[in-house]
Amino acid sequence: MYKHHRYPQIIIQQAVYLKFRFSLSYRDIEELMAIRGVKVDHSTIQRWVFKFSKEIELNMNIRKRPVMDSWRLDETYIKVAGKDIFIPSGG
Repeated sequence: MYKHHRYPQIIIQQAVYLKFRFSLSYRDIEELMAIRGVKVDHSTIQRWVFKFSKEIELNMNIRKRPVMDSWRLDETYIKVAGKDIFIPSGG
């Protein structure tokens, strides 16, 4: 999938990862890559994101920790006019 590209696979993956992980603009990613010594245009990074996003998303989901079956809810009790009133979190 990465054949016939000017840049190595790791450079492309790093640029796409920065876009997803930190929601940076393409110009910000271009600047970060330049700091690391990689000269790449923001429009090229945009094309990489469109082309390789599905594959990288699948790899990220494979490594993501599964959600547990058990959930906890914070509870609050307040006393109003001598009576305890239950208030669920977020309410």
